[in-house]
Amino acid sequence: MKKCSASPAHAELPKSSVMVVFGTRPEIVKLAPLVRSLGDAAYVVHTGQHYDRDMSAVFLQSCGIGRVHRQLRVGGLPRAAQIGRGAEQIAEAIAQVEPSYVVVQGDTNATIAAALAANASGVRLGHVEAGLRANDRRMPEEHNRVIVDHIADDLFAATETNRSNLLAEGIDDERIHVTGNPVVEAVRSQRAAAGPDAEELARLGLEPARYVLVTLHRQENVDSPDNLLATLNAFHEIAESGWPVVFPVHPRTRSMLTALGAEHLLDALIAEEPYTYERFLALASHAAVLVSDSGGIQEEATVLGRPVLVVRDSTERPEALGSFTRLVTPQMLASETAALLSRVTSTLADLEALPSPFGDGHATERIAEHIRSAVSATRDESA
Repeated sequence: MKKCSASPAHAELPKSSVMVVFGTRPEIVKLAPLVRSLGDAAYVVHTGQHYDRDMSAVFLQSCGIGRVHRQLRVGGLPRAAQIGRGAEQIAEAIAQVEPSYVVVQGDTNATIAAALAANASGVRLGHVEAGLRANDRRMPEEHNRVIVDHIADDLFAATETNRSNLLAEGIDDERIHVTGNPVVEAVRSQRAAAGPDAEELARLGLEPARYVLVTLHRQENVDSPDNLLATLNAFHEIAESGWPVVFPVHPRTRSMLTALGAEHLLDALIAEEPYTYERFLALASHAAVLVSDSGGIQEEATVLGRPVLVVRDSTERPEALGSFTRLVTPQMLASETAALLSRVTSTLADLEALPSPFGDGHATERIAEHIRSAVSATRDESA
């Protein structure tokens, strides 16, 4: 399996001085460049929030994380249990390893668990992708990200919009560092290391810019029978109109379809198991349109120059709205997709000329340098 290209070498920090904690695929993707940059200084903890091999292990391999130092087992537990047990076990790891710094990313249960553990242990905490706000209190992720931002010592904001959100909440400007989002370099490095895409398209019988790539996994869509069935019926309608629909099916989504007796809705689609990051990006790079409820895909599409219909009521990534992304309801999805497909050639040409609003591809470098300085300062003070 191909690996993401390595980051440039820097001055070494003490071994295991930076604990990097993640639990889901998006965290693996965005923190992998940082893990590689830190080298032996990184002590990697995986909470197991995504515990299926296809949802986790293959991402670790394809993104070049050669070793997880501590594997937890919180996957499958209710949210409160994931956070509580995760925080307890991460605090135990901190006590044993004694890192000078803990770094987390995003807004998952793993993120808040590690943040609470670091805070309770008195270890400096850095939050990658700080300042995202959907202003939607129905989202568990919104609560997670707000809490983590307010207890983190270093807030690595991707954009000026994120920085403004933090300042509006009274967070000291000295704690905020606008770095860009590591997703830009993650996508670029993975695409640079990838082999020819033609084989992947041929395997599925696809032509470039002549198919739709879809994903679906969020609670508001998958756990709501009305929304799930409306979305799957829209996928079916798109496929019946002559546009192949490629659907790597999330385990949560497949389980709910089975419970509803609605697996037949997958019959008209190219429904497969979840992809490696390499394969997903290969297909996303040549799709006419992406349809997703994922936050990460909203970012990745800006690097790939692809339009995304976001099946959500709100987004914490407004920087891409109106250019790369548009919010849609499950009920309007079929008609909105048809309208976008009718002008897809001109849309792709327009997006190809736009830079990603999420940074210049040097976010990891900026974050790593700040962490190195912080760790060095901490070591000097304790010496």
